[in-house]
Amino acid sequence: MKASGVRSPGLRKIAILGATGSIGTQALEVVARHPDRFTVVGLAAGSRVADLLQQAQRFGPRVVSCANVADAAPLRAALPAEVRVTSGATGLLAVAAESGADIVVAATDGAVAFDAVFGAVERGLRIAVANKELIVAAGELLMAAAARSGAEIVPVDSEHSALFQCLVGEPPGRVASLVLTASGGPFWEWERSAIAGAAVADALRHPTWQMGTKNTVDSASLMNKGLEVIEASRLFGVPADRIDVLVHRTSVAHGFVVFSDGNVKAQLAPPDMRLPIGYALAYPDRLPDQDRIEPLVALGARGDAAMARLDFVRPDFARFPCLGLAYAALRRGGVAPAVLSAANEIAVDAFVQGNIPFGAIADIVAAALEAVPAQPLSLASVRTADARAREAAHAAVEARLALTPNRP
Repeated sequence: MKASGVRSPGLRKIAILGATGSIGTQALEVVARHPDRFTVVGLAAGSRVADLLQQAQRFGPRVVSCANVADAAPLRAALPAEVRVTSGATGLLAVAAESGADIVVAATDGAVAFDAVFGAVERGLRIAVANKELIVAAGELLMAAAARSGAEIVPVDSEHSALFQCLVGEPPGRVASLVLTASGGPFWEWERSAIAGAAVADALRHPTWQMGTKNTVDSASLMNKGLEVIEASRLFGVPADRIDVLVHRTSVAHGFVVFSDGNVKAQLAPPDMRLPIGYALAYPDRLPDQDRIEPLVALGARGDAAMARLDFVRPDFARFPCLGLAYAALRRGGVAPAVLSAANEIAVDAFVQGNIPFGAIADIVAAALEAVPAQPLSLASVRTADARAREAAHAAVEARLALTPNRP
């Protein structure tokens, strides 16, 4: 185990919220490959306490946090006395803002780490953000707080990292539009009626990315791309009518920026989340991970193939209504994006549990958007809207079950 508290000069100090999830574990892979560039000072996770303990023993952070008070005791017993072990919301804040971090990787799901991330922003730290809900529900507030404190918000999602990279050094007033690419998910070639009745196993067969259940279902409905449209608007200050989505099945081109003179910049890379994570940690530098990449392989060709293709298609809003709902929520503004995100969580869970068909996800979200009234934007109103959206979505699911009690 690395001696706690011993740090080489010049190392960037990393804290990770959501350390045992997909983004968190890949961030630690990047850190482990570059011990001369990064060191870990804080780790926070939810219920995967055994995994968190292994990470802490390997990387030697100053602060470790888990979700539950009861889980903190065995961590405290197994780690050196100088390691601060804590839990809950207080623990998340300690990892983010009290561990001595330079960079906080925000990789939790939902709203659990909102206060911790805002605390880090208020201290002027860099946030490598991979939490969709945070930017969707409270992105305007977060960007305003970062502007006041001087904190950097660097996106980790591959699409937003692509746009960020394309925009570096460019005058904001010359951006004509942003273009996000979508894989299209497993249902891109299915008929609308077949999509509506798709099984959970079908929705989880993503063509290119390996993700958790929620994100994979969102990809199948294109809700993930709708949420990313809202994120792009918040991160880069661009309105809905200047953000487009194109389906690109191979997930090699992650985003484009179209400029006012007609020139286009795109960012391309293999579908590997360690690349945008590494960029967010090293920015404005790039990590020296590759000496030379065969150009066709870099463009998505397999093996020794002699050709690589980049194909793009406009999405079908009729077959994928969740994308349209996201645009509508963005245009409505205020707490509507928070309502969309929260209701979608409930709807996706109901689908995965077999309580509603796939086609009803959009119906549940639409019902919540209709039920929750507009409110002025604040962290308090975001939390209130989130709670009301979940109540409305649950009610819509229960109403469907009452009509069809024996099948989803």
